[in-house]
Amino acid sequence: MNTSILLRRVLPAIILVAIVIGAFFWTTRVKPVVVVLKSVDRGNVESTVVNTRAGTVEACQRTKLSTIMGGRIEFLGVKEGDRVKKGQLLMKLWNDDQKAQQTLAEAQRAMAAQRVKEVCTTAASATREAERQTSLRARGYVSEAREDAARSESDARRAACETARADVTQASARVAVTKVEQGRMVLYAPFDGTVAKIVGELGEYSTPSPPGVPTPPAIDLIDDTCLYVKAPMDEIDAPKIKAGLPVRVSLDALPKQPLKGKVRRVAPYVSAVEKQARTVDVEVDFDMPATGGLLVGYSADVEIVLGGREKVLRVPTAALIEGAKVMVLNTESGKLEERKVKTGIANWEFTEILDGLAEGERIVISLEREGVKVGARATADEKSK
Repeated sequence: MNTSILLRRVLPAIILVAIVIGAFFWTTRVKPVVVVLKSVDRGNVESTVVNTRAGTVEACQRTKLSTIMGGRIEFLGVKEGDRVKKGQLLMKLWNDDQKAQQTLAEAQRAMAAQRVKEVCTTAASATREAERQTSLRARGYVSEAREDAARSESDARRAACETARADVTQASARVAVTKVEQGRMVLYAPFDGTVAKIVGELGEYSTPSPPGVPTPPAIDLIDDTCLYVKAPMDEIDAPKIKAGLPVRVSLDALPKQPLKGKVRRVAPYVSAVEKQARTVDVEVDFDMPATGGLLVGYSADVEIVLGGREKVLRVPTAALIEGAKVMVLNTESGKLEERKVKTGIANWEFTEILDGLAEGERIVISLEREGVKVGARATADEKSK
């Protein structure tokens, strides 16, 4: 068998095997991953910090009222949600015994006042008698002993008069004490506001809230005409925050309606809550009165603007790898490559690029997709921009 015949017989088999092997590698090769690309553009970038946990909308004035003494609720003049004026009587406990004590004290004061009239009139008469005896003694009509006796009687009567006046003062003080005691059984509004919560009903027993004992207050009163946000910031960011810095406030209850404000106060101490990061509380005032649609207790997020730059090269912050690298698609090799960049100011949305990228270059922003890694074959998503 010559060589040509052998080739004619073997060559088809070789070709068939090559086709099978090629088809196998073609069907089993790794498909390129589809990535989303974003062009590097110019725009504004702000340096911001945000709260570590949700903040809260607070009222500028809020007080949780309780009577100093406990007792049965005799009068309840408000309901939850009522608006009240400063000085308005909100609640009064039963205090007939104290009223009786006041009546008794006032009667004693009146009796002491009458006693003053009696004693002081007698004292005045004794004084005149002493003066008359002195005059007679000067003319030799009475003895010195008689004059001394008259003067002693006058002094004693005057002392009794002063004592009677002191009794009136004491009785008046006793009346004042009974009024103070009654003040322990009533609650008045310390400012204009809205009744948020009432604990207790008419006829029920109201218990005071002593220090250190978690007893619910009888009435929770808030002034919802003035609101602010209190939010915890990471202790690392605290030195950067100063009063007066601009703030954007976002509310879960009012999505897509950010409100502008300014930092009012930075707490002078760090809060160390168990199992939580150490934070510093920051208070934020709204630029415009923000009472419409807001409720005390709403959760809020604050974004404090530390500074900013305009019309700079920027990329989405989420596209950065390890803070100073981005991923690009090499159009010639069709593979993903990593590139180092130099960054400037940044926030959660954008980061300024100082070096390493040019305007118009496209970077990968779909880093979370499976298979996106350096060296992987990739193709651009049609939605890339």
